[in-house]
Amino acid sequence: MLDKSSLLNGVSRYLEKNVIYGNILIHKSLVRELEEESRDGMVSGDIALEEINKVKEMSERLLIGFDIVGDGTKESDVALREFCQSKGCTVVTSDDLQRKMCDLMKVQCILLQPLPEDRISIETYFDENTMSVHLKEDSKPKAKRGKPGEWEFVELSSDPLTKADMKRIVSDVVNSVRFVKGSFIEIERKGSMIIQLGNYRIVVTRPPLSDGWEMTITRPVARRSMDDYSLDQRLLDKFRDHAEGIVIAGSPGMGKTTFAQALAEYYMRLGKIVKTIESPRDMHLPPDITQYSKNYAEIGELHDILLLSRPDYTVYDEMRNDEDFKLYTDLRLAGIGMIGVVHATSPIDAIHRFVSRVDLGTIPNILDTVVFIRNGTVEKVYSLEMIVKVPSGLREADLARPVVEIKDFLSDKAEYEMYVFGEQTMIVPVKSASGKGGDSMESRLNRIVENIIPDASVKYEEGEYVVNIPKEQIGKFNRKLTSRLRKLEKKHNIKIRIRLSE
Repeated sequence: MLDKSSLLNGVSRYLEKNVIYGNILIHKSLVRELEEESRDGMVSGDIALEEINKVKEMSERLLIGFDIVGDGTKESDVALREFCQSKGCTVVTSDDLQRKMCDLMKVQCILLQPLPEDRISIETYFDENTMSVHLKEDSKPKAKRGKPGEWEFVELSSDPLTKADMKRIVSDVVNSVRFVKGSFIEIERKGSMIIQLGNYRIVVTRPPLSDGWEMTITRPVARRSMDDYSLDQRLLDKFRDHAEGIVIAGSPGMGKTTFAQALAEYYMRLGKIVKTIESPRDMHLPPDITQYSKNYAEIGELHDILLLSRPDYTVYDEMRNDEDFKLYTDLRLAGIGMIGVVHATSPIDAIHRFVSRVDLGTIPNILDTVVFIRNGTVEKVYSLEMIVKVPSGLREADLARPVVEIKDFLSDKAEYEMYVFGEQTMIVPVKSASGKGGDSMESRLNRIVENIIPDASVKYEEGEYVVNIPKEQIGKFNRKLTSRLRKLEKKHNIKIRIRLSE
């Protein structure tokens, strides 16, 4: 008698090769369960029903018996064990737990072992430069080849895949889960399935969720270390000494997760305890780093586990919803170093994700470093610091308030300021607050002033432009220059102050 696991493992192949033989029995409880699963859009139910049809056709060809027996009132695994116990038949399974239960009940059982020729069929679509493969019913198979940010979309065949082709490929993948180390079906929902097959991350969808059978297979092209990123030593020092609220941002496919993996291994080599939260598990990390799946635990359970296990750093991959940001915030405020990975088209967008979810005053304690990844490289790093000042662009001294400065880490220049104005939290570019941009306005003022006072200079300080004039040249400061400076102040809503220097 066949159970569901044997059907998913492709039991027809074992019949074909005479590895198992005899009359085939299918319990009605299993047929009923598979029918319900298939109607609900469960991929495994559809695959198992297809396998029953294969076995039935094969039994006619091999002249062996095929029968559907029993009743459909009990859970299938229990029903088939009881049936075999009473009738003296043998359970055929690929599930080790099923085998143990059969041994306990003294029911004969055959545990299917991998066949010698078993291999991962999808590997034929990959070469050393393939990042991902995209298969869909009635479409030609395609692949992304290259590396993050520098890839091309290529066709792998001129023949579109049929529905039967797609079902065969999905069935082969599910069959391969059992004999490939580190493989499991992580999630199965109505219309979709997520599978980890060795190094391959596979997403399967089917109607009615999608308009046809579809499979997306991704694989890490390269494993990078922190040394491969050629980072400034000051940034490495920051990571090592005082970066504990890190967010890695970037567009899809730009290499965020690859950098997060490299950073996790970097901390591991520094002797830190590192854990990850993933949904689904998508990182390829050494055994010393424990990877938790958010799909198998409640947020509260993960919170308790991480607080009690006391890791030095936790990598939170693919932060999307309020629950993700709340857990990141709670763990960070509890003193755990956090590394979050978020989708963002610009580095400032990553900070926007926190603004609506936490108080302004706590943001620098939660988030101290933003790393923006583009085309597999670190393009921008922001650091955050809170000070009390008059925000750039405002003039009155009584408007001083707590301001979070968002600085380019390497130049230490503020590019944005974040503060509460009225009841709204504002993120204001420092450059735009000065009219046409701090750097360009500073250059413009320098040109105007130096034409009249060659030794004078202009510098942007604390929200205003300071014109430094040597005392001995103050006589050159004439009405024409004063008039031009006042017009610029009014036109661009900036403040210009004159200061005498020695």
